[in-house]
Amino acid sequence: MKDASLYPELEAEILRLHQLVETVELKVPEETPPPSKQVKPLFRHFRRIDSCLQTRVAFRGSDEIFCRVYMPDHSYVTIRSRLSASVQDILTAVTEKLQYSEEQSAREEALALVVVASSGEKAALQPSEECVFTTLGINSHLFACTKDAIESLVPLPEEIQVSPGDTEIHRVEAEEIANHMTAFHWELFRCIHELEFVDYVFHGERGRRETANLELLLQRCSEVQHWVATEVLLCESLGKRAHLLKKFIKIAAICKQNQDMLSFYAVVMGLDNAAVSRLRLTWEKLPGKFKNLFRKFETLTDPCRNHKTYREVLSKMNPPLIPFVPLILKDLTFVHEGSKTLLDGLVNVEKLHSIAEKVRTIRKYRSRPLCLDLEASPSQLQTKAYVRQFQVIDNQNLLFELSYKLEASSQ
Repeated sequence: MKDASLYPELEAEILRLHQLVETVELKVPEETPPPSKQVKPLFRHFRRIDSCLQTRVAFRGSDEIFCRVYMPDHSYVTIRSRLSASVQDILTAVTEKLQYSEEQSAREEALALVVVASSGEKAALQPSEECVFTTLGINSHLFACTKDAIESLVPLPEEIQVSPGDTEIHRVEAEEIANHMTAFHWELFRCIHELEFVDYVFHGERGRRETANLELLLQRCSEVQHWVATEVLLCESLGKRAHLLKKFIKIAAICKQNQDMLSFYAVVMGLDNAAVSRLRLTWEKLPGKFKNLFRKFETLTDPCRNHKTYREVLSKMNPPLIPFVPLILKDLTFVHEGSKTLLDGLVNVEKLHSIAEKVRTIRKYRSRPLCLDLEASPSQLQTKAYVRQFQVIDNQNLLFELSYKLEASSQ
């Protein structure tokens, strides 16, 4: 207020601003305790039905989560950590937890954090890397061990055991599954902030800090693809297997009708998995009507001419709709890498306008609420739990082994 005399034309506005600040300060007592943070179980890290039935909420880097970190003997500790925590922070929490449980009071050699996939592939993480939780593969897990024990790490047993037989999908109608998939994917899509798309493209793989919700949706897309292949290849009966193909084509059709193009793409790509498409005897038992329908779906997902057919279909849809998100990222990447952000020290406004247009399109897709009539009966809740926590095999070699056991020759 002491400089108000220098700007007499702003004196009235400055006074009102000063009064507003005093009013706000009076409404916030100094003794007010900070709100307690809600600790969230991270997507796929826990398979608890009570948590998977809850409506998805957006993750932020500052959110605290529960996560399991495994030891070489497959025992594990559950740590509480920020979503954006660095590898070093995670290892510090693991070490403290081990000491607290008196499993090991001190370590002569520092621990390393390693990602182990279900195929057995290993990747040691650097201490400075951040936001590793949401970048894990579908059936990948974090292991903490000394550097000399990295080569001896093996995947968790439950991820390499196969139990063929009828699963939940044989009990549930295609429409019920498709509607629950659309509802879940809409929740995940709604959680993504528009800037996550920009951050994902503009920053390198290890430089992304606020893309957790986008990463989880991309992981879910991959999960659905592997779920389709897993269900088909775990079905030993030829007749039931052909019926499953028919059901998955129905699910894809209903997802398309729901304007859930993410689920539609994922199901079609799952049926196009080489381990599934080679099952000649199974596909021959599929009715001609469904064969023709699937060919149309393959044409729609064909990437030729920059996904021309898909883009034409999408342009005729009105919100709400769920697009095939990987294609949005592809378009943004093309704009970003195709031109520089700065030209001769000046901002490339045309490039930023192109990116803003893509972001506005995402906003348009979500401009109206999704309305699906889903009952709250026990059977519906069971289906909801099934859809939100698919059990999948993401090891392509294992999928091929199952495929050749079902049909030794594709000729």
